[in-house]
Amino acid sequence: MTEFAELLIELFSEEIPARMQEAAADRFCDSMRNFLGKSISPPRHEYRAFGPRRITYRAEIRTEIPSREDEKRGPRLDAPDEPLLAFLTSQLPRAENPMAWAKEGLVTLKSGGVFDVGGPSQLRFEASQAGKATHVFMRRTLTGEAPASILARELPLLIRAFPWPKSMRWGGTSSMVWVRPLKRILCVLDGAVVPFTLAQGGDDGHGLVSGDLTEGHRIMSPGAFGVRDFAEYKAELAERQVVLEAEDRARMIRDGITALAAAEGLDVVPDEALIAEVAGLVEWPVPLLGRIDDAFMDLPPEVMRTTMRVNQRYFALRKRDGTAAPRFALVANIAAPDGGAAIVAGNERVLRARLADARFFWDLDRKQKLESFLPKLDSVVFHAKLGTQGQRVARLENLAGLIAEKLGADATLARRAARLAKADLASGMVGEFPELQGVMGRYYALGQHEDARVAEAIAAHYRPAGAGDAVPTEGVAIAVALADKIDQLVGFFAVGEKPTGSGDPFALRRAALGIIRIIRENGLRLPLADLMGEAFFLYRRPSSGEYYTPPGLVAKIVRATDSQAPSDGEGTFMVAAFEAGLLDFLVERLRVQLRGEGARHDVATAVFGATPDDDLNRLLSRAEAVRGFVESEAGANLLAAHRRAINILRIEEKRDGHAFDTGYEAHLLKLPEEAALAAALEEAGTRIRLDIEAEDFERAMEAMAALRAPVDGFFEKVIVNDPAPELRRNRLRLLARLRAAMDTVADFSKIEA
Repeated sequence: MTEFAELLIELFSEEIPARMQEAAADRFCDSMRNFLGKSISPPRHEYRAFGPRRITYRAEIRTEIPSREDEKRGPRLDAPDEPLLAFLTSQLPRAENPMAWAKEGLVTLKSGGVFDVGGPSQLRFEASQAGKATHVFMRRTLTGEAPASILARELPLLIRAFPWPKSMRWGGTSSMVWVRPLKRILCVLDGAVVPFTLAQGGDDGHGLVSGDLTEGHRIMSPGAFGVRDFAEYKAELAERQVVLEAEDRARMIRDGITALAAAEGLDVVPDEALIAEVAGLVEWPVPLLGRIDDAFMDLPPEVMRTTMRVNQRYFALRKRDGTAAPRFALVANIAAPDGGAAIVAGNERVLRARLADARFFWDLDRKQKLESFLPKLDSVVFHAKLGTQGQRVARLENLAGLIAEKLGADATLARRAARLAKADLASGMVGEFPELQGVMGRYYALGQHEDARVAEAIAAHYRPAGAGDAVPTEGVAIAVALADKIDQLVGFFAVGEKPTGSGDPFALRRAALGIIRIIRENGLRLPLADLMGEAFFLYRRPSSGEYYTPPGLVAKIVRATDSQAPSDGEGTFMVAAFEAGLLDFLVERLRVQLRGEGARHDVATAVFGATPDDDLNRLLSRAEAVRGFVESEAGANLLAAHRRAINILRIEEKRDGHAFDTGYEAHLLKLPEEAALAAALEEAGTRIRLDIEAEDFERAMEAMAALRAPVDGFFEKVIVNDPAPELRRNRLRLLARLRAAMDTVADFSKIEA
């Protein structure tokens, strides 16, 4: 049996930004896994850790690599030289330079179907027959090179090419970049150093060479020490005040601040994101408590929490009744001799200055009415193609009022809330802390005695902000929240700024999911296409005042009262409600949400694709009824018969060159079984149509289930492709009638067996 050896790598640097650590550790682990799997052996027992100053990787790899044959297929032999040379290049070790060999004549392209390769690799590329085309195949024998040699050759390239969101250069003449200055590289295989240098050509790589040294805590245990394996590495770090694993540091922070707060009868305001961030800032977490000056306790608790969190990474505490406590928690990176008294005192001084700044903005903003901030929004760009925030406010007023009317909510209050919803964007407090948008608007609205529903709608119209955030539930708040998200979607789709597979810079997926959650969780019945059409009407180009005209029409809205809307030439005014695909985009987001909930996505796809419907809750009710039907015995059998019917129709329609209509002729129903199916389809078709119109989807499924027996009898006794052309054609039309009746409910061809 092949032996395995432990590989331990640590990249030790100056402090890595906390937000980058986990992703970087994952990327390094993935890079190592791919490299080892291709060059040595798939690693086993992988482990990765990260912290403020280190990324650690540990795995077990084979100590011996047996010789093996390797073959890869390349381009066709008649391909241009460039792709052939590119294929050759991709198969050679990265340390070699095939492009240079080509320039020196060491690579001969298309020499009798063989690539003769000079240089150290001595690879042979042969032309072979594969199907109808002659392709180039690379064939080589890979000899069993020592793993340490492969590591020493490839790791410098992997480390130098490692990607960071942001990188920096530091002293010396090296062109090598890293997120922060890289100080040490620990690389040990089976207890022995794998020797390599990051120097490359004339670049000294900052003089970095691999070794078996690392460092402990910068202040409490400075200096380097050597290790031979992972067990020793972790134990020695712990002795030198370094908690290696981020999960352990987070647990120490969470448990520590909770215990300190509980000792004073207080609770910690939950903030797992902040715990994770602080765990990336400290190597030896030491939780401490500080005091907030009583002079600042009349500030809104959200202001105090945001000031502490954003500027100082402090944890807010609250009393058991939920009110803000005059205390805060912080996490030091050292165990100070005085128990942390000096650290706490210094942080209290800093916090007083921060809260004094917040007090200044709080007092300044309240000296004027919330509505007085609105003129400033006329100069704040919402988007270059969609005008200003001031123009957006005007749209939201109209749209929120319309939605409120459809909800039976107070339309006047909805328009007022929409008018004030964005006003706090121009306030001093939100300018300093953008996280407080909406929150501050609520406080300022309450302070000027706006209706409480208006104030709550201002705060709630951004919700839900994420998967765990609650949706607004009061009518006025729902109207403004939906208006905000519908306006956002319609506007960006109208100017072609749709999400792509690689990006969603305007958070349109989040807006769509917000609309879906608000509608689902409140059980709303809203005509989304109409609302999107109205939202589209409210958009005019900032420069000309003309409407945007999306190219694809999904729906049209008649506006007989809007004199500026484009005319259809007959006195009514029609315009594209939204660009083709917007409703599909929403439905796709709903499908994704259902998949996340564990629902049958094939049923959802079948229902959503059957007939256009912009009432999401009606779609969901139909999908639930269809799910129950197809999971029943009758439904499963009828589904099998439906598949058989559409397979026959597909084959025969292709043969005849046209689709069969549903107009069968009764006098050609010669057998009792086909007459019985026709009668059942007539009755079921009428019932299904009426039940769907009444939104009684359960009864519609019962009507469909009644087709099982006559369908079974038809396929048992009737030969569809009868020698008589008129009988064959009539029976195919009968099957088309069956297909049409079932497709009224859902596209059953999309449901999995």
